[in-house]
Amino acid sequence: MYDYDLLVVGSANADLVIGVERRPGAGETVLGSDVAVHPGGKGANQAVAAARLGARTALLARVGDDGHGRLLLDSQRAAGVDTVGVLVGGAPTGVALITVDPSGDNSIVVSPGANGRLTPQDVRTAASLFHACRVVSTQLEIPLETVVETVRSLAPGSRFVLNPSPPRPLPAEVLAACDPLIVNEHEAKVILGDAAGVSDEPEDWARLLLAKGPRSVVVTLGAEGALVASGNGVSRVPSVKVRAVDTTGAGDAFTAALAWRLGAGESLAEAAAYAARVGAATVTAEGAQVSFPTAAEVDAL
Repeated sequence: MYDYDLLVVGSANADLVIGVERRPGAGETVLGSDVAVHPGGKGANQAVAAARLGARTALLARVGDDGHGRLLLDSQRAAGVDTVGVLVGGAPTGVALITVDPSGDNSIVVSPGANGRLTPQDVRTAASLFHACRVVSTQLEIPLETVVETVRSLAPGSRFVLNPSPPRPLPAEVLAACDPLIVNEHEAKVILGDAAGVSDEPEDWARLLLAKGPRSVVVTLGAEGALVASGNGVSRVPSVKVRAVDTTGAGDAFTAALAWRLGAGESLAEAAAYAARVGAATVTAEGAQVSFPTAAEVDAL
């Protein structure tokens, strides 16, 4: 019996959000709304999203010994996440500067701070967490060598889920462990490089990504839903039509939901369909963690 349904290894940031009529161009200044401060970071977001859905969740991350770090720890605990793996100190808490336009689209700049100090040794020290969980999920807002060590620390029989964001080339060792690799259109093109120009069809991107070594691939397509690819083929997952208010955190909620449902025994297509509903519910409210739905809210959608 596992103690946790999901272990998230990743980043924890304070999100500083400003609403703008339009995002500025190079050298341009625009006026925005008052700054709102929210707990965020892809790792912390995934942990809260999973916990709010009912998953027994733990987070391995690093925050600063400062007000933003306390905000993040409070948010995790309020959602029911086990924070035994959250390390404190070494650098200021990471910060994400986010602009959101009236359509709900966002642009983000991240200062990693303490996230950049989450080391392979921190992962090795947390070995007991890896042996206590069914699924491990991570992202690329922490050092790549720490992601590699996460793969090497997986317990026999556990499943590894990776959202390579922000995208960068990945070593074969990491790609081979992904089940699935979850990418949006931009991330798919970065990882594929020149091969992305072969086709404009996401199905082709998924097949090309699969050929790089992952056991399975999910490509998220925003309002168009998602598609899943594995040795069994490629199939589309429909979206749920909603009015988007703020897309911040939607991808993190999707990944968390999919990882949890895979650990519960659902097929990749079933888990992705559920995750699409979770992502749709997330974009109907402002903010990241504060917008993540409960299981009951997803069912109502």
